[in-house]
Amino acid sequence: MDEPLPVIRAVDHGTAKLMPDIDRARAWLLTVDGAPQSYVDLDDPTHLEFEYARRLAHVLDCVGDEGAPLDVLHLGGGALTLPRYVAVTRPGSRQDVVEADRGLLALVTERLPLPPGPGISVHGADARRWLEQAPADCTDVVIADVFGGSRVPAHLTSREYARAVNRVLRSGGIYAANLADGAPFAFLRSQLATFATVFPELALIAEPGVLRGRRFGNAVLIASHAGIDTPALARRTASDAFPARVEHGEALRRFIGDATAVRDENAVASPEPPDGAFSIG
Repeated sequence: MDEPLPVIRAVDHGTAKLMPDIDRARAWLLTVDGAPQSYVDLDDPTHLEFEYARRLAHVLDCVGDEGAPLDVLHLGGGALTLPRYVAVTRPGSRQDVVEADRGLLALVTERLPLPPGPGISVHGADARRWLEQAPADCTDVVIADVFGGSRVPAHLTSREYARAVNRVLRSGGIYAANLADGAPFAFLRSQLATFATVFPELALIAEPGVLRGRRFGNAVLIASHAGIDTPALARRTASDAFPARVEHGEALRRFIGDATAVRDENAVASPEPPDGAFSIG
């Protein structure tokens, strides 16, 4: 059998590349302008190569009864890694995926087709606009993994955005977002302060080295009106190949410090990663 070849295509917001993993027969790495976006194994959707994807999956695993179907709204599509994961681990779930880059969506659905059957609907649209037009109380979980290049767009960082998220979540629903920052964490602290104005329960998952300011990296923000099962999350994240901490309560309040909430009029995109932080050749 011929070895799979890389696929390179211009998409709406850059140049996308799908590169096969030589160690896994039907696994692919998706990059856009050299920045890793997603990794997916078509034969084993539960294999999550990226640490941040595993942490988002831990959040999903801790919602409701184990294995029970959920309604999930994914903001940001990439290679549809987490929708595939939910389809396998929670059969019968209904999922909507919102991706602004229609060219990227076309590439992914063409080259990395979804498994047959209902359950996952993909939509080429802006995440904020979709939230504002969606029915109220329509989903159990909102997962945000939206990057323009390597930065979270400004209009997905404000209090108005957090209120739009809150509007679509059902009672007891949960929001989880993949963010990226480094010391002194002005962006990450402001995001926590912003979501604290809308949601009473917050938690943060990140590697200790990131939290101590030793390097730029990903952090998963979690927000809810219901209690967050931080002990279960802590057990799962501690057992990963790259263990992470779950910050909440007083420790998280100290981390937030005097950071203030962001409004639409003063919202900014997340910081540009340092050279080499995420990009690959």
